[in-house]
Amino acid sequence: MSSSPDPGPSSTGPARARWTELVDLINSARVAYYDRDDPTIGDDEYDRLFAELSALERAHPELQSGDSPTVLVGGEASGAFDKVDHLQPMFSLDNVFSADELVEWLDRLVKDLGAAPSILCEQKFDGLAVDLIYTGGVLTRLATRGDGKRGEDVTFNAQFIPSIPKELTGAAIPDLLEVRGELYIPVADFDRINSENLDAGLKAFKNPRNTAAGSVRQRIDRRKDEIRKARGETTARGQSRLERLEAEWTRAVARLGVLRLTVHGIGVSQGVTADRQSAAYDLLASLGLPVGTHVRVVESAADVVAYVADVERDRFSLDYEIDGAVLKVDDFGLQQALGETTHAPRWAIAYKYAPTVVTTRLLDIQVNVGRTGRVTPFAVMEPVYVAGSTVAMATLHNAFEVERKGVLIGDRVFLRKAGDVIPEVLGPVSEDRDGSERAFVMPTACPDCGATLRPEKEGDKDFRCPNSRSCPAQLRERLAHVGSRAAFDIEGLGDKTARALLDAGLVSDEGDLFLLTASDLLRGEYFQRKAKKGEDGPQLAANAVALLAGLDAARSQPVARLLVALSIRQVGGPTAANLARKFGSVDAIASATAEELAETEDVGATIADTVVEWFAVDWHREIVEKWRRGGVRMADEVIDTGPQPLAGITVVITGSLEGYTRDSAAQAASDLGAKVASSVSKKTDLVVAGENAGSKLEKAVILGVPVVGLPGFAALLADGLDAALTHRQET
Repeated sequence: MSSSPDPGPSSTGPARARWTELVDLINSARVAYYDRDDPTIGDDEYDRLFAELSALERAHPELQSGDSPTVLVGGEASGAFDKVDHLQPMFSLDNVFSADELVEWLDRLVKDLGAAPSILCEQKFDGLAVDLIYTGGVLTRLATRGDGKRGEDVTFNAQFIPSIPKELTGAAIPDLLEVRGELYIPVADFDRINSENLDAGLKAFKNPRNTAAGSVRQRIDRRKDEIRKARGETTARGQSRLERLEAEWTRAVARLGVLRLTVHGIGVSQGVTADRQSAAYDLLASLGLPVGTHVRVVESAADVVAYVADVERDRFSLDYEIDGAVLKVDDFGLQQALGETTHAPRWAIAYKYAPTVVTTRLLDIQVNVGRTGRVTPFAVMEPVYVAGSTVAMATLHNAFEVERKGVLIGDRVFLRKAGDVIPEVLGPVSEDRDGSERAFVMPTACPDCGATLRPEKEGDKDFRCPNSRSCPAQLRERLAHVGSRAAFDIEGLGDKTARALLDAGLVSDEGDLFLLTASDLLRGEYFQRKAKKGEDGPQLAANAVALLAGLDAARSQPVARLLVALSIRQVGGPTAANLARKFGSVDAIASATAEELAETEDVGATIADTVVEWFAVDWHREIVEKWRRGGVRMADEVIDTGPQPLAGITVVITGSLEGYTRDSAAQAASDLGAKVASSVSKKTDLVVAGENAGSKLEKAVILGVPVVGLPGFAALLADGLDAALTHRQET
């Protein structure tokens, strides 16, 4: 597959040479992507090469042969599984990358059909294409797409994938049903599996599609045979081998268990009647097959473009990854009239979004010193456009993580922008190395103050700068943190302002912030503006006025925000809120014992010790006293919260609820005494699941925790848990 065919003697020299080069590059990439589940180039680079090849063949038709990637679908079925023929070939889709190209495709439909057809719009899942066959309502085969005509028979593994129905349900079960779908993996599970791979010394998967493919294409059957043989061995070595094989079996089955299925097409069928794609989806759903939830049938080009934009805007709020939208002519009769090319239907198109995984060059690895002294390596890369923005830097967490991911300075690396839009280096493109790459060496001295770096305690993976009071980097980060949304939320108090305050000598630490006056700020050039006519000397710039106003507003913020602003390690918003709720004041928290603090909800011994240690430091207490002198509120007002009908009830809220933000929904429940937890456990009394509920809903189903939607949440607030449970959803 990696060697290109001969396009024939009639081809011109330069065009033929480039054609051969492109075919080799694309075929090599296909082998890596489809057959090894280990891509060597990013999706964007593959699409660019494929588009160039298509354009070259349009300009020189004599170049195209039957073995060209432009007339082939997917990869070949590997030798790991038996090969099976699909009852009906599985086509791939042509791609467009802009609204203009999409409209051109829609215009061609109108030209070919004589009128604008209804278009079914749906998400394009980033998963593994599969073909399922149900005979008499029973699953009889699961196969990968392979080359579109033949795939791999992975039916044995289907028994370990709960999301695949083993039997159809409903009143009218067809005698034969071939359906096409996508096996995909939720983002949280993708991240977890990658972490486990790296811990085991294996390479990280490059994207969820490869994770899904790697999971499906495990030879579980062979593992079972190996375990059966190992159980007959009586030696210590044999028992050790058995333990290893059983552990591998457990991991393999667990990976299959997190796969999700969505179906989006019908192949050969007997006893199925539907005249539209949308009607077919309704039929598939009635049979118990999972269909997409973000499907819309529209009547105009403007509505198609709007759908594509809507899905792209919301793509990072999903708990699974999509790489585009799929647009299909809804009417089956019109689909048949339009027909197919050698590899793709003319009645469907994929709109591809900017990729979330790309490749770029790792130019250097530098370190950053954070507000608690943690020294974090970060990647400096050739700028690359990924998922909507240009990225040039990404965190690498710590020196152990750099080694675990196996990246070297000078490597070409895979870069992913995760759902939370944080860029992450996944790993190296090892095949691209030329020997000039070098390993990262963690510095032994702080780059900002020169102090010797060291772990805080034995076994820590993080190195820290011990000069916490006066290290310029830590001080600058702590100042900016005071103004962050999680802390006092002071507009204009960010990194730039923090640097200006320190450079002008206006503050020595964060304690001085609330002692600042207008005359103090006038001594800093950053905070000045030139005097206008009639004014006497420099005046406060707008940024200075905003800073003073922000500081003034922050003085009345509740104790929980003050605790976050103090940069006590491990004390974030929820922990600070629990401490403030129990103790009511900073002084009470500062004088509490570790045992008393540990009794606070979700605090525990480790955080309690950290809080005690923080208040035991003289200069930390000085910051609190400066803030006290600066008028910062040190105690919360005692408020009569009224009846607490939900006291003792633990609730988890996931997804979006109409009429509520996540915070306001949590506040509504906690105001009535409920504990609003961040994760689902056996102690959870109720899970409230809104739209786009993710892994928390899945965990609730696994643990058997009751789940309700918006009506159940309203009943909970109005009448309590028993009333909410009358709205319990079937899961």
